[in-house]
Amino acid sequence: MIRKLPVLFLCFLPGLLAAQSSDNKTDTIKIKRDTIIQKRDLIDIGRELFHISKPRPDTNRRKRLYFSFLPVSSSIVGPGKALITSTTAGFYMGDRSTTNLSSISFTPYFNFKGRYGLPIHSNVWLNNNSWNIQGDTRFLVYPQYTWGLGGNQPESDSFLLNYKYIRFYQSALKRITNYFFAGIGYDLDSYIDLDLTPADVSAFRRFTNYKYGTAEDENVFSSGPTVNLLYDTRNNSLNPVPGCYANVIYRYSSVPLGSDNNWQSLYIDLRKYVSITHTGPKNILAFWTYYWTSLTPGTPYLNLPSIGMDPYQRSGRGIEQSRYRGQRLIYYETEFRRDITRNGLFGFVLFANVNSVTQPITNQFVYWHPAGGGGFRIKFNKKTDTNIAIDYGFSRNYSALSLNLGEAF
Repeated sequence: MIRKLPVLFLCFLPGLLAAQSSDNKTDTIKIKRDTIIQKRDLIDIGRELFHISKPRPDTNRRKRLYFSFLPVSSSIVGPGKALITSTTAGFYMGDRSTTNLSSISFTPYFNFKGRYGLPIHSNVWLNNNSWNIQGDTRFLVYPQYTWGLGGNQPESDSFLLNYKYIRFYQSALKRITNYFFAGIGYDLDSYIDLDLTPADVSAFRRFTNYKYGTAEDENVFSSGPTVNLLYDTRNNSLNPVPGCYANVIYRYSSVPLGSDNNWQSLYIDLRKYVSITHTGPKNILAFWTYYWTSLTPGTPYLNLPSIGMDPYQRSGRGIEQSRYRGQRLIYYETEFRRDITRNGLFGFVLFANVNSVTQPITNQFVYWHPAGGGGFRIKFNKKTDTNIAIDYGFSRNYSALSLNLGEAF
């Protein structure tokens, strides 16, 4: 049965892609009517506290750019605390009735121990959703604990990898039909000056039993095209309302484009959002599952599927990032989202997730790792429906508190 899980997962894909029905527009209309009562956010409270008058409405011009800013102090991967700021810009590139909300997020961090990062994510929808442009650019000095391959490594068996990392992912998808997009992209990963703690390369290679990208002071470079398929009925990725999402990314890193060796991977991401009630406070069930696999030998160690290393690094709340790594990874998560106040200012979530990676020799899913938790929501900007998300997740031998702008998925 375990060996059949990836097959069942792929069988589930057509069902989600067919989930669009005539009821979707009805649900969207009902939700839009219901969100009329969500009229309060932190910006409103700030205006009241500092006696700032609201700007006069301009009937001839509608504002198209909205900012959300969150200065926080939290933990990052590796030892020590970090100073983190998160800025999200939401904007429209066309008519709001036919164009989704675009977003760009910038989350720099620094922890006083030489670890820092400058990540930028973008998701841009052109007028009438004719094109979807996605970007992920990162310049990082990135400490990361690793426990080798498979799902049964003891907690005490870990190495700290410290390296410089440059990522440049870009893709452009053309609308084929309503909600369905197809396109191509380019992915570049550069891992520079791999440093180990404890500094024993031979022990690390024996520990991982993996020869690609595991040498100390090695520079690992991957570069190549991607083929992207997207089905998305959501109109706001920062805080999705009922709808569904499916994303397929096939990657081919090739030597002619600069890669150290040829390798291929496949990433399939499926999400569904269901409104339990259509009146009163928001009351939503959200489901997320993804399957990530290396298709060929030669994939660098740090490019192998690993929990928490999905494109937006939001999976595995309650599990330490990169705790489980393997040739294949499968992930499931369910979250209940509910407003506490009728005006949408406060809300809460409850979530549970489970993941599994394949074992090195048998390449089978054997060990399953659950986690759960809850969170508090504060409406920062009602115009873009952006929440401050404060989540506490826990699993066996680990727990963590995280702060973000926008929902986890």
